[in-house]
Amino acid sequence: MPPDAPTPASTTPVQDYLDRQAPGATADHLVVPRSLAQSMPLRWQQVFVGLMADLHDAYAHMSWPDYRVVPSRWELLVDLDEEQLAAAGFHADLGPDGELEYRDAEENLVTAPETHRVLAPIADPLPPAAAGRVEPRPAAPM
Repeated sequence: MPPDAPTPASTTPVQDYLDRQAPGATADHLVVPRSLAQSMPLRWQQVFVGLMADLHDAYAHMSWPDYRVVPSRWELLVDLDEEQLAAAGFHADLGPDGELEYRDAEENLVTAPETHRVLAPIADPLPPAAAGRVEPRPAAPM
């Protein structure tokens, strides 16, 4: 290809975008906070609804489960409270030497809990849909 030729468009734009660690994206799912989607300008909402309707129509033959979305963040094991530890599949107890030991669900000892990060539930920092319109604001220039 000549050096001045335009770069061909990607055939996987959704994958390309979400593979860049976009907010709300995991390896298998994309979560769009309803309060933010409902707060976007009307034209954007119309396009988004059309895309969702097309997606749901194209895959209506599949058995869609219900999803439970839990706001979470990667946190150090030593910074979690008992409830967060349990939700992440860990627990802490005093060891034979009187020091706190962290173990996973299979009772394996975590040898460096001060550097071990786990995905732990947190209070949702985003407003719920019932909160009304959330004013969008452009990202700060880089």
